[in-house]
Amino acid sequence: MTSTYGNVYTLWLGHTPVVVVNGYQDVKEVLITRSEDFAERPIPNFLQDLIQDAQGILFSNGHPWKQQRRFSLMTLRNLGLGKTILEDSIRQEASVLIEAFARENGKPIDPSNLLLAAINNVIASMLFGHSFTSEEDTFRHLIDGSKAMDEFNGKAWARLYDAFPMVMKPLQPILQRTILALSHWKLLQRLIENEIREHQKNGVPEEPRDFIDSYLAQVEKCKDDPSSTFTETNMVQVIMELFIAGSDTSAIALRWAFLYMLEYPEIQEQVQQELDTVLGPSHVICYEDQKILPLTNAVLHETQRFSSLSAVGVMHKSSKNTSVKGMSLSKGIMILPNIYSVHYDPKQWETPYKFNPGHFLDKDGNFVKKDAFLLFSGGIRVCLGEKMARTTLFILFASLLRAFRFQLPEGVKEINREAILGLALTPHPYKLCAIPR
Repeated sequence: MTSTYGNVYTLWLGHTPVVVVNGYQDVKEVLITRSEDFAERPIPNFLQDLIQDAQGILFSNGHPWKQQRRFSLMTLRNLGLGKTILEDSIRQEASVLIEAFARENGKPIDPSNLLLAAINNVIASMLFGHSFTSEEDTFRHLIDGSKAMDEFNGKAWARLYDAFPMVMKPLQPILQRTILALSHWKLLQRLIENEIREHQKNGVPEEPRDFIDSYLAQVEKCKDDPSSTFTETNMVQVIMELFIAGSDTSAIALRWAFLYMLEYPEIQEQVQQELDTVLGPSHVICYEDQKILPLTNAVLHETQRFSSLSAVGVMHKSSKNTSVKGMSLSKGIMILPNIYSVHYDPKQWETPYKFNPGHFLDKDGNFVKKDAFLLFSGGIRVCLGEKMARTTLFILFASLLRAFRFQLPEGVKEINREAILGLALTPHPYKLCAIPR
């Protein structure tokens, strides 16, 4: 459509106009340069009815959003974001993953749930103060719940709910019993509520052990503040969002990464040569190693650019009368900054439609940070868990590639690179063989 209407055009969803913004320069204007003008987010009707009075972070605006985001970011940093405690947790899950792959003795396996389980436990350790074993029923609920948001998007019932909320709202009790995504959402909600009950029963220590401890302390601290948005209802919603947004997207990113390693075995081999030469087999992999592993870092970034798993991104809304690229916009207009168009912008990438780790390397082989890499969005609405996701992805990717050579099962000649459209662009299920190196 950009070839016909340019980088900025309007689509109509029923009676609602949506301004779609394409290309790095124009998306940058919306997300970064003038992010205050487009800081608000609309909330889908079905999600509004589902969460009811909860505000959370992802779809809240104004004072509630600022208060919840500021507290959550500060708390995650205090609990280990950017510190060795987080990396220790990731390395522990990397060891569990390596053992799980090794037990298969090179037989074909679908890596999806193994990767999701590892990332779930990293996040659970920070939010709940402990991880789970794969035998626990609770853990299976955690796995299903982390997929809930992706299951919402692109479904006919969700579109119908947003288009005809007055008709669909009375059906919500039936929908919650019959639609898998909604039942998974409710299971995860109950799991979080049970975790909060356990923390309350044991009492909140002076030194918080995890996110729930920190939030409970904040609720008590602000109980007499009429402007406070720290409530148990919001705590559940914030934890839901941190968990779902962090786990499923990171697992999908790794699924794409290993799919591309299957498709480009020569690039996989180059990464393994770098890991062997620079680190050696006994080196404890940490996030700082990305500075001495430029090719590994570039390949991981390219897997994320090329898959553009965040799809078009999240809808925004103008918070005041403003404009974009000279087009006047009134307050409350919905804006869709198309992240996919940024990751495939021919003005920013030498070969946008080709898998090319050289996009992130200079002529001397040094890693180059690219402003047009917007997987985590940008500006004041940039992803809250960006640092955790980057750390988790790098350590797990490097650890697994050092331990195994990944190849297609015998007889499989082609890889399905088409994406399944949802909240994220997800690869079709596939199997791989993990051969110990």
